[in-house]
Amino acid sequence: MVMHLNAISPFAVVIICVVALLVFGPKKLPELGRAMGTTLREFKKGTSGLLDDEDEKKKSANVIEQKDLEKENK
Repeated sequence: MVMHLNAISPFAVVIICVVALLVFGPKKLPELGRAMGTTLREFKKGTSGLLDDEDEKKKSANVIEQKDLEKENK
């Protein structure tokens, strides 16, 4: 199931914010936001590193294949 951002109504966002304010309090919300931002940033760095490694492996495999093909053609 794909959930689009416009599937959440503005009223639902207000309710979520009020509940978060009641549960965590006004002093903890900024700390929570910072912690979530840091976590997301680290996650993105980690996943981009994995994707970069995959790309490098594919490129090196393509280079090896091309060299093998050139040797066969000679």
